[in-house]
Amino acid sequence: MMAYLLRRLLLLIPTLFFVSSLVFFLIHLVPGDPVDLILGEQALSVDKEAFRQMLHLDRPLGEQYLLFFKQLFQGDLGVSLFDRRAVADILFERFPASLELALTSLGIALLMSLSLGVFAAIRKDTPWDRGALLFSLLGISIPSFWLGPLLILFFSIFLSLLPVSGRSNIASLILPSLTLGTGMAALLTRMTRSSLLETLQEDYVRTARAKGVPEKRVILRHALRNALNPVVTIIGLQFGSVLTGAIVTEKIFAWPGVGSLLVLAIERRDYPVLQGCILLIAVTYCLVNLMTDLFYSKLDPRIRYSA
Repeated sequence: MMAYLLRRLLLLIPTLFFVSSLVFFLIHLVPGDPVDLILGEQALSVDKEAFRQMLHLDRPLGEQYLLFFKQLFQGDLGVSLFDRRAVADILFERFPASLELALTSLGIALLMSLSLGVFAAIRKDTPWDRGALLFSLLGISIPSFWLGPLLILFFSIFLSLLPVSGRSNIASLILPSLTLGTGMAALLTRMTRSSLLETLQEDYVRTARAKGVPEKRVILRHALRNALNPVVTIIGLQFGSVLTGAIVTEKIFAWPGVGSLLVLAIERRDYPVLQGCILLIAVTYCLVNLMTDLFYSKLDPRIRYSA
C-alpha cells in the first residue's frame, strides 16, 4: 500500500508540470494586456513600460516561463498583478469558502441520493421508483445557472427567508449548497439505484435470503456495501469539481471561493493568480482521486494495491 501511495504521489510531479506549462502558454494567448487593465488605456507609454518591466512582462515568453518555474520550485506562486499580494495568501483565504460549500453540498447530495436510490431499488416499478427517477431526470436536466436564480427568487425575494448572496452566516450557505447538491444528488440517485438493482441479483444475495437473513440486513449489510463502488467513483469526480470548480454557482451567489477568484483572474488577466488557481484545482483533483482509490479497498477487501 505504501509503495502504491508513493508512486501515485510521484505521478503528481509530471501531471502538475504538464498542467502548469499548458496553462502558462494558454493564458498568454488570451487577448488583452494586464498593464492596460491596471493603469488604463489613457496612461502614458513611459509609465506603462516601466510597470511592464516591474512585472517582468517585457521579457520574452520563454524567459517568463523559466522564471515562473524557478519561483514554483522555490514554493513561490508569485504576486498578484492587481493586489500586489502573494498568490498563496489569496488562495489560502479563498479555499476555506470553497471547502465549506463543497462539503455541505456533498452532505446534501449523499443524504438525498442514498435514501432515494435505495428506496427506488427496493420499490422497483412502483410510483416511488418512478418519482425517484423523475427527480433524477429533472436534477440532471436543470442547470445550476437556472436553478440558482430560481431558488433566490422563491426563498430570498418572495419568502424573504434566506439571504440572496454572500457568505455572512450559516443561512447564506443553504441556497448555494442546494444548487450544487441537487445536481449531484440526481446523478448519484440514478447510479445508486442501478448499482443496487444489479447487486441484488447476485448469488450471494439470494443465498443470504435463502438462509433467512432479514431483508433489511441483506440490503444494508450485504448488497449496498458492494453496490457503492461505482457510486464512490462518481462522488470522487463530483467532489473534485465542486471543491474547486463551482464557478457558476459561486458567481450567482457571490460566494468568495476559488471558482469566483478564477473568473476574476481571467477578467483581469492576472496571470499569477490564474496559474495558482489552476494548480490548486489540479492538485485537488489528483488528491481526491487518490483518496477515492484508497477508499475502494475499505469498501471491498478483495481490492489490493501494489506498486
